[in-house]
Amino acid sequence: MKTMKLRVLLLASAFALTACGSPEAATEPAAQPGGVNITANQNRVHADKVDAIAALVPAAIRARGTLVVGTTGNGTPPLSFRADDDKTVIGVEPDVASLVADVLGLKLDLQATSWENLFLSVDNGQYDSGFSNITVTEERKDKYDFATYRKDTIAFEVRNDKNTTVREAKDIAGLTIGVGAGTNQEQILLRWDQQNKSAGLAPVKFQYYQATSDYYLALQSGRIDAYVGPNPTSAYHVAVEGKTKIVGSVSGGGTIEADIAAMTKKGNGLVNALQQALDTVIKNGRYAEVLKRWNLTSEGLPASEINPQGLPRK
Repeated sequence: MKTMKLRVLLLASAFALTACGSPEAATEPAAQPGGVNITANQNRVHADKVDAIAALVPAAIRARGTLVVGTTGNGTPPLSFRADDDKTVIGVEPDVASLVADVLGLKLDLQATSWENLFLSVDNGQYDSGFSNITVTEERKDKYDFATYRKDTIAFEVRNDKNTTVREAKDIAGLTIGVGAGTNQEQILLRWDQQNKSAGLAPVKFQYYQATSDYYLALQSGRIDAYVGPNPTSAYHVAVEGKTKIVGSVSGGGTIEADIAAMTKKGNGLVNALQQALDTVIKNGRYAEVLKRWNLTSEGLPASEINPQGLPRK
């Protein structure tokens, strides 16, 4: 937590500040680098209640008056992370969850937790839903229902002075690439690298570090040519740091389209309300405002879908 706070504060002190528009602009705190507000005073985008959709919420949740949402609050910006007070959970995931709660006429009860506990707590009913960059998979659909709200995208990030574009396997031949071990993006790169070697092209040199900040230090120093990670992380870094750029992207499923979704316990009756609430804010523009706040417009979906085809079973 202290490391996250230090990193965010260092970024905040290093760059010029610009305004971030909102309906309450007059009370907006001093804007942060790249127009990203990292303070506890988020002035979130809000939506109006829709009675017909609110009526779809299971009676027990309506009676309670809150939507209990789990999220990994100690994660990496801009998904779900701690504000500069080191306490308040902010990011695109809390913002989307807040919009859904508004449409359902419920107060958002945001619970920060670990990735492992997130699934357990939705499964046992402690949390109504999870909003935490959760990819739809066929295996997860056995136990959970999903309502989609973002594309799952992986980005290739390089320094601004690099003349590199990545569209297919051959574009990474011979590069030194930083990637997290055991991740979807590593699996995609390994497949691409094998294709290249079979075609007689130069192999990739893979570099592994312990933290995202380590990858960015390696990228800036030239120890790696590119960093491959979740698009939201790279998009945030590009907007705030200003020294790197995204030069290509691929679905989190590689050749298979992948989606990020709100997760709820299978068969608990909540998924229809979640999907219709998401569809409402997608159509009325509030969703687009949230994505723009976090430089994630490219991950927008035209509509929310319940339980689409997920990544295949392992």
